[in-house]
Amino acid sequence: MSGLGLTKACTMGPIAQAIEAAGGSVSRVFRRAEVPLSLMDDPERLMLLRDQLRLVEGAVREIGDPALLARLAIRAGIDGLGAISRHVRSTETLGDAIARVGTVTPAVLQTATWTGLRFRGDRAVYGYAVTERIEAGRQTNEILALGYLLSIMRHFLGQDWRPERAIVTGAVLPDRSEIESVFGCDITLGPNAGLVFRAELLDTGNPAPCDLLAGEEPAAPLAENLTDIVGHLVRLSLCEGRPSIDWVSRRLGLSRRTLQRRLEGEGTSFAMIQRGILMSEAKRLLAACDRPIGRIALELGYADAAHFSRAFLDWTGVTPRYWRQTSLRAHKDGFGISGIRAQQAIDAGTSDPEMPPGFRKGDASGARTFARSIEGGRPF
Repeated sequence: MSGLGLTKACTMGPIAQAIEAAGGSVSRVFRRAEVPLSLMDDPERLMLLRDQLRLVEGAVREIGDPALLARLAIRAGIDGLGAISRHVRSTETLGDAIARVGTVTPAVLQTATWTGLRFRGDRAVYGYAVTERIEAGRQTNEILALGYLLSIMRHFLGQDWRPERAIVTGAVLPDRSEIESVFGCDITLGPNAGLVFRAELLDTGNPAPCDLLAGEEPAAPLAENLTDIVGHLVRLSLCEGRPSIDWVSRRLGLSRRTLQRRLEGEGTSFAMIQRGILMSEAKRLLAACDRPIGRIALELGYADAAHFSRAFLDWTGVTPRYWRQTSLRAHKDGFGISGIRAQQAIDAGTSDPEMPPGFRKGDASGARTFARSIEGGRPF
């Protein structure tokens, strides 16, 4: 792993709503954190963990309410954790749930963080830590995280249950009494954040267990390497324009040369990653909406539809218009795109001006090879 963390944007919408309700400027907070406003409407989108920390810190400062994130987490409950909530509900005991959350979090919510148990005699500490080296916003993010951990525990112990105390890191804690009133316990400062409770409570059974749905078992972490992280950052930044390698390296806290060297070590380059993302996003937009191709071109950072069409033709061998028609027909008829394209290639041969040269009418083998290539590339 690269050490750089990613997190899903599931808290961005509630944070933005709280800022607006308090009379603050949502756009100012997001702009200062260099986070696109579109994340408010896309809770499954991945963002840099350090950006979340910077944004939550900015939100607290914008409205002058250190207890904001504690209230948000408690109000959202475990449902605010998305897929993790279903894993919590599927376990038999509180101890099982805590272990399960620690296992699945890197695959379904957040990387470069740790949750788990520490023990002190007959007391247990349900802890949280950011393993990436980030200073700004660390304590504020811990308060948000502890609110969610408290919600997990209350699923088993009841909504009125309170920990013996909570611990956060840092030298001082602004407005401690207000945050304590939200958590319902004293808060102390220490080297590791967590919730302190009697260890015997770990055997508490699940009051309403349910089974996971098919396909909900996590397969792999959200990001395995720097290539994945750069890809997610490029995809996110397309909301506000195509990023440069200098912009990406700065956002990752790396020099341009270091970023290039590390990507080369993973067998890729910034240009290859960006090309793969552009192709993937182009196909997604063409297949999922009816917006004009010229508008899609502008959204992907092209000067006009002609430049975009030439790039798309280079990637896939067909024009955007032809690919869209194929995709829509495949979806309507319930066939894979490669199967539809193969038949179109067989029927059309070289008489179709949007098919590449070299295909003869009725050439099934070559047409299917070409059709499969349309769906190829390196999309993320």
